Amino acid sequence: MIIDLTDTTSSEIASALLKARRNAGSPAMGMVGTIVVVVDEASHHDAMKAANEAGREHPSRVLVAILRPGRGATGLDAEVRVGEGIPGEAVLLRLHGELAKVPESVVTPLLLPDSPVIVWWPGGGPKVPADDPLGRLGRRRVTDAAATRRASVDFTARAEGYQPGDTDFAWARLTPWRALMAAALDQYPTTVTAAEVVSAKGNPSADLMAAWLQCRLGVPVEQKNSRGPGVTAVRMFTPSGPIALTRPDGSVATFSIPGQPDRPVALKRRTTSELLSEELRRLDPDDVYAKTLACMVDRENLPEAAKKVDAADKRSVQSAVSTAAARTAEASPASAKKAAATAKAAAEKSGAKKATVRRTAAKKTVAKKTAVKKAAAKKTAAKKTASKRVAGRS
Repeated sequence: MIIDLTDTTSSEIASALLKARRNAGSPAMGMVGTIVVVVDEASHHDAMKAANEAGREHPSRVLVAILRPGRGATGLDAEVRVGEGIPGEAVLLRLHGELAKVPESVVTPLLLPDSPVIVWWPGGGPKVPADDPLGRLGRRRVTDAAATRRASVDFTARAEGYQPGDTDFAWARLTPWRALMAAALDQYPTTVTAAEVVSAKGNPSADLMAAWLQCRLGVPVEQKNSRGPGVTAVRMFTPSGPIALTRPDGSVATFSIPGQPDRPVALKRRTTSELLSEELRRLDPDDVYAKTLACMVDRENLPEAAKKVDAADKRSVQSAVSTAAARTAEASPASAKKAAATAKAAAEKSGAKKATVRRTAAKKTVAKKTAVKKAAAKKTAAKKTASKRVAGRS
């Protein structure tokens, strides 16, 4: 059911929601929270679609606020949607004129009581989400550094203004990467001497990944550019070789650990609705994200030389191979002499065995010929004796 309201108020929208639920035959709400989406006119359709898809796992009331500040007349238009494939409720709000400067006055009466509020800015978000009028309403404030119109996100401002509940899709995109790299060190405990993050140029997830690795491992982390998409490789250098997770196509990655065969890992780039669903599963403060933001600020203040990986660390594999080859070369004279003696003894033993076989075969052949000759002689003698007897009788 879709109800269009023109030049309306928050109370009329609330009444329309109640009426729509009753007409749909479901007076009970059965929703777990409110998702407030702050978006522009051009991208509101995709944002509402992603919120509704996430609502299949977390049924919620979705309030999409389109802010249109300007010199035009102040007013509020709304579109209420209930049912028709929508797991909860969806309300599209268009705030015109001066009303767009105080959106909290419209949104606050429409929040579900006694339930968490998630505020999401699909287009990037403010520098300090907790200071935003709508951000103050949220228990969870979700931004997307990759969608910002600015050349880069000021993570220093984000770190200084961080409040419990702040998070970013650029950080959520790293969840499977961080899990796999942490699991690698559980499977192969070793000393990490340096690390490397490869990604498309200007990727904020790569910046966060480099800061997280440097903060957790305490080693230099170098960033390199690739054609993408997104993050394409993360490597941790160890004395015996690199622990690497490489994803050149944005779908399937290769997981490499020294001394073990390479393994394919499903690591596709997740959709916006999947990222939003992850944020809805966890509404408690993300302390790791807060520490990573602080580490990013420290990393930005480091000299460029401190962000480069020493060539010796990158050659760890070649060094290990060279060491093994040198050890083999040192032991080669004795090993070669022993191998030659063993081969000679084996050859002599094989030759003696073959000679014995040949002599035995020759003896058998001679014995067989002798037996044939004796049989033929006996047969000839028997014929002669028989001929003499016949001649005597005649």
